[in-house]
Amino acid sequence: MDARLVALERWLAALFPDTPLALAPASEDASFRRYFRARLDDGRSFVAMDAPPHREDCRAFLRVAALLREAGLHAPQVHAQDLQQGFLLLSDLGTTTYLDALDADCADALFGDASAALVRWQLASRPGALPPYDETLLRREMELFPQWYLARHLGVEPSAAQRATLDGIFALLARSALAQPVVFVHRDYMPRNLMVCDPNPGVLDFQDAVLGPITYDVVSLFRDAFLSWEEERVLDWTARYWQRARKAALPVGPDFAAFYRDFEWMGLQRHLKVLGIFARINYRDGKPKYLSDTPRFLGYARAVATRYTQLAPLARLLDELQGRQPCAR
Repeated sequence: MDARLVALERWLAALFPDTPLALAPASEDASFRRYFRARLDDGRSFVAMDAPPHREDCRAFLRVAALLREAGLHAPQVHAQDLQQGFLLLSDLGTTTYLDALDADCADALFGDASAALVRWQLASRPGALPPYDETLLRREMELFPQWYLARHLGVEPSAAQRATLDGIFALLARSALAQPVVFVHRDYMPRNLMVCDPNPGVLDFQDAVLGPITYDVVSLFRDAFLSWEEERVLDWTARYWQRARKAALPVGPDFAAFYRDFEWMGLQRHLKVLGIFARINYRDGKPKYLSDTPRFLGYARAVATRYTQLAPLARLLDELQGRQPCAR
C-alpha cells in the first residue's frame, strides 16, 4: 500500500468534503517529490504535491513561490498546505510543458516569453532573500561528476593526474561563476519546468533557487537537459536575452563576447554537475531514464572545452574516457 498516497487522499477529502475528486499522476520528478492532478466533479482542477518531510522541505517552495509571484511571474498559487505531512495544494498551470510544445517554428516566440520572464525575475533580486550560490556549493555540485558519473557509472577512479586536471578545471569554473554579477537564480530554468499557459510561461520546480551568477538560468534555458538546438540559434537567443537585459539595466556588460564566454563556462559547470546527478538518480534512486540523456551533456561539455585553451585539459580527459563502458554494478 502507498501509505503517503492514502494520507494525501484523506487530506484532500477533508479540504473538499462535499465534492468528489479523482487523483492522477501529474508529472515525474527527479527528486523525492510527487505531483498529482486533483480533478473535482465541479470542474475545478488543482495539483497536489507530496513532499516527504524527511526528504524535502516545503518551506523553500513556499518562499520561492512568493518571490516569483511578487516579481510578476506565473508561479503556482498555494491554496492549502500541511507542512507536517509535506502536502501542498497548488493551482494547476495546465498539461503542456515547453518541452512538449517546442519546435523549430514556435521556439523563437516561446523562448522570447521565457527570456522576458527571466529578466523580470532577475530584476526582483535582492540580498538576503535566497541562499548564496557560493564556492562551496559550486564545487560540491561539480564533485558529483567524478563521484557518480566516473566512479559509479563508468567504474573509473581518476588517476592522480586526472584528478589534478579536474581540480584545476573546477577551480577555473568556480572563479568564473563567482566573478559574475549576482541575481536571483531559479537553478532549473529549462523547458521541462516551464508551462505553456496564460500568462506565459508558467514556472515550476523552483524550490532550489539561490542568489548567484546571472548566466546560470540563461544557459539552463538554451542548453537544455532534454532538448538540443543548433549553435547558431543558441547564440541568437542568448544575444536577444543580453540585449533585453541591458535595456532593463540588469548588470550585464557591454561586450557580448565576454557575456557569451561566461555563459559557456557556466554551462560547463552545470553540465558536469548534471552528468553526476543523472548517474546518481539511476544508481541511488532507481530512476534509469535520465541516463539516456548523458550523451547530450557530454557533447555540450566537450564542445565548450575544445573552444577555450584554458579548458583544453578537460577536453583531453573526456577523450581519454570516451569508449569506457558503464560498469554493471
